Amino acid sequence: MIQVNNVVKQFDGFTALDGLTMSVPTGSIYGLVGPNGAGKSTILRHLSGVYRQDSGEILIDSEPLYENPALKSRVFTIPDELYYFTSASTRDMMSFYRGFYPRFDMKRYDTLRDIFSNVKEKHPIRRLSKGMQKQSAFWLALCCRPDYLLLDEPVDGLDPVMRRQVWSLLLSDVAEYGTTVLVSSHNLRELEDVCDHVGILNRGRVLLERSLSELQGNVVKLQIAFQSPEAPPLPDDLNLLHAARTGRVHTFIVRGTAEVVTRRMAPYAPILMEALPLTLEEIFIYELGGEDYAVREIIL
Repeated sequence: MIQVNNVVKQFDGFTALDGLTMSVPTGSIYGLVGPNGAGKSTILRHLSGVYRQDSGEILIDSEPLYENPALKSRVFTIPDELYYFTSASTRDMMSFYRGFYPRFDMKRYDTLRDIFSNVKEKHPIRRLSKGMQKQSAFWLALCCRPDYLLLDEPVDGLDPVMRRQVWSLLLSDVAEYGTTVLVSSHNLRELEDVCDHVGILNRGRVLLERSLSELQGNVVKLQIAFQSPEAPPLPDDLNLLHAARTGRVHTFIVRGTAEVVTRRMAPYAPILMEALPLTLEEIFIYELGGEDYAVREIIL
């Protein structure tokens, strides 16, 4: 389990992380989203042991990560901007990683060669295209057999077929080996398909952190029409997040389960009423719409 408690990090007077607290359950796929400058890459560098926090604590399986080589050997990071040694090939980096990751699986390396067949194994990685470089990174990461895999915009640059293949491999590792995956991404539609926990960052703080099922089960889109074109006065305790109208049909975004919300509205004798599920993007828009313009921009 990854536990981040009240972490603060400053750079030359700029506060990149401002009391950030988050929890990533073991064996989960946790999606981390937020606008540019929210602190996503900064916290990932802390979790990979590159940065040391100014205050607070970062624990993996109840152990501090910084300057803990044994724990770091169980963590692998694929950053947004990939780094390799000058002129190193995928095979060169394989030999390098074998010295740091005791569970490096050579049998799997050979097996995945067929899946990542477009990667020229002995060519310098820096001469490969962005998509080929990303494939090389996943090839190596999966062979290291990490307990914790940290991904920053992981499938950016991959074609749709390879994106699906990579996610399939990751989901298989989560199911079979209990791998914990932390994904930082701007693509909420993609995260919705793979994540079971989500968190949103803004200005160095986690604004919302919940399981995906909890999010989707506690906010409902209600499309409703009344006898009169105008909506009647709604109950004061109805947790209304948003209201809109198209012709005679009113759309209400309400916090609560579909069963409870429809039961509350039944006494108004609507001539039409339908409760619809929200996408992850819609949930973030309406849950956090008043928090910050930058947050709304990233999720619209």
